[in-house]
Amino acid sequence: MAERDPVWPVLAKPSNPHDSAPLHVSGLARYADDLPEPAAMLHLAFGQSSHAHARITAVDLSAVRAAPGVVAVYTAADIPGANDVSPVAGDDRLLADGEVLFVGQPIFLVAATSQRAARQAARLGKIDYDPLPAHLTVGQARAAASLIEPTQHMARGDADAALDAAPLRLTGGFDMGGQDHFYLEGQVAVATPGEDGQMHVLSSTQHPSEVQHLVAHMLHLSSADVTVEVRRMGGAFGGKETQAALFAAAAALVAHKTGRPAKFRCDRDDDMVMTGKRHDFRVDYEAGFDTEGHVLALKLRLASRCGATVDLSPAINDRAMFHADNCYYLPDITIASERLKTHMVSATAFRGFGGPQGMLAIERIMDDVAAHLGVDPLRVRIANLYGPGRDVTPYGMTITDNIAPQLIARLRADARYDARREAIAAFNAANPVLKKGIALTPVRFGISFTTTHLNQAGALVHVYADGSIQINHGGTEMGQGLYIKVAQVVADVFAVPVGQVRITATRTDKVPNTSATAASSGADLNGMAAYNAAMTIRERLTAFAARSFGREEGAVHFTPHGVQIGPDRIDFGTLARKAHMGRISLSSTGYYATPDIAYDRATHKGRPFYYFAYGAAVAEVAIDTLTGEHKVLAVDILHDVGKSLNPVIDIGQIEGGFLQGQGWLTTEELVWDDKGRLLTHSPATYKIPTASDRPRHLSIRLWDGENVQPTINRSKAVGEPPFMLANSVFSALNQAIAATAPDKRTLPALDAPATPERILRAIASHRAA
Repeated sequence: MAERDPVWPVLAKPSNPHDSAPLHVSGLARYADDLPEPAAMLHLAFGQSSHAHARITAVDLSAVRAAPGVVAVYTAADIPGANDVSPVAGDDRLLADGEVLFVGQPIFLVAATSQRAARQAARLGKIDYDPLPAHLTVGQARAAASLIEPTQHMARGDADAALDAAPLRLTGGFDMGGQDHFYLEGQVAVATPGEDGQMHVLSSTQHPSEVQHLVAHMLHLSSADVTVEVRRMGGAFGGKETQAALFAAAAALVAHKTGRPAKFRCDRDDDMVMTGKRHDFRVDYEAGFDTEGHVLALKLRLASRCGATVDLSPAINDRAMFHADNCYYLPDITIASERLKTHMVSATAFRGFGGPQGMLAIERIMDDVAAHLGVDPLRVRIANLYGPGRDVTPYGMTITDNIAPQLIARLRADARYDARREAIAAFNAANPVLKKGIALTPVRFGISFTTTHLNQAGALVHVYADGSIQINHGGTEMGQGLYIKVAQVVADVFAVPVGQVRITATRTDKVPNTSATAASSGADLNGMAAYNAAMTIRERLTAFAARSFGREEGAVHFTPHGVQIGPDRIDFGTLARKAHMGRISLSSTGYYATPDIAYDRATHKGRPFYYFAYGAAVAEVAIDTLTGEHKVLAVDILHDVGKSLNPVIDIGQIEGGFLQGQGWLTTEELVWDDKGRLLTHSPATYKIPTASDRPRHLSIRLWDGENVQPTINRSKAVGEPPFMLANSVFSALNQAIAATAPDKRTLPALDAPATPERILRAIASHRAA
């Protein structure tokens, strides 16, 4: 057989919509909470901590047990195996045992005949506490030396010496807030006990295998005894990578103890209180530069509030360090990354996984340098881009696919950036109340799990005797279009319509030991695994057809019109039937592991990424200097997805990612009080972007290139990189605020999210500077 090539001519076809699109718009798509409930089903709720940090001195659950509809109440003592729902460190408890670490931490679990009965009963628990000191802020955690792990350092050259030698220097800092995932479908799991102690868990999770293993350990079962299934999620954005395990384990515990099906559908307020957010960051920097805007030296300190437990914070903060250069060559640099342990719900994975925080930091620095020089920030950005002889990252990876200069140049021309900047300057000179700003910012995002062993995937493909095809793989569908992309891959291998491929739910009993659908690698990993499975079957069919018709294997071709075997042609279904009668296996597994990646975390050196995805955005904004309100007027995006597997799906992901990033930087404000209680825990107090926040002019175009690496069809990941295109909005807001005192050569003191209050404060401080 010839060596397999994952690049092949994708069949000409209409743009395939999301596989569940008709079900979504008709309301027929089934999620975990939509399945019929048996009469015996129990509904669950947690009794939660009211303290950020305290010892539990007494627990009285008599009123809970006596409440109407309550069937059972459980504490940590009732867990048969490990009281652990953590991804790595073993420090996340299903139910608190002796100590609470954040407000909202589960202490006991109620099983009742209805969700309302369970939630009402959970509020009747009487818990006595002995309060302990709580670290809630960056300052408090620093003062107590409260860290989840030692501060990490990444460096190249001698930043101190380069700072001393630099012609110009500046210092600065700012804060960026966290973000709630606000998935439309909240956390939910349904556990059904099987025979001989087995357990089936229907979970809204991005990581079925992790849920499987944690549930098995919690119930003191083997992983083979637990099956986790996911057909679709109503959004996840990283919030169901680790956090779904808590609710799945709770449902499984009740099902195991009672022998009855159990469902945990979390109320929105409880969901927001009990689940982790994007890490909020404090950024401080000292930069040295020259009169042309070249950054010659940089000392950067990133400090994040990680919450009460480890969760995925080490890897998330590592990725913030990886992306603190974005598209820019920084010759002498030190990055210090503090991972602060605070008594709050643990921060967790969120679209971009630390990348947005690191990238926003360096974009802020580019704006600051430009402000001090009194020049267009785009000039500074272009001056610092990676290029020939300037192509090695601070972590030692050589960039071989740099298209940022060409992509920026094209967007600058297509979006008429220079002419619009001149028009905005004239507008600002003539308008004392309304001010406009415009910015062009690039994105370079590394693709791969930075934990190397996670870069693997499996798939299972069946061809039935009638020619229909079934595909299963380890990736999960959360609305991003992964299922339809992988189905297209399989359809194109056999040259059949995509409608001939039946997509099935992700199940741990079909494809084992899978990685989370995260790191933007879902299509890369699972698409290639499915390709390999399908190719194994195609090779068997090719050999069979050649033998049957007395031809060479090179004479067998799979085409949209049927399988051509020399001068003969038969349809695919006929060949499948003949192969079955000829005792040819029409089923195969497929496997893929990303090649050529390795990373030494101890030294923070290596090649953690297989390739980079690029993009750039121009954002134009207006602010009202009297109210602090703003409007995003126009956005032009040019984004690199390689040779797209599905342009319609990819453009949808770009638009959604950009708007979610815009929300993070402008409206989505998380507020805790001084007791560690989340105050913004409902749609009434937490503002995600809506249709009215979408700019009236939003142009999205795909870069006309392909991946230099042999990914599936030379495509590139699209899930996370577009999120950071919204940095252009934050930079444009800074330009609009700066226009209120245009003679000042300082960058406005604006923190994210840029709420009206923060914009007003930034205007006042900028005018007074």
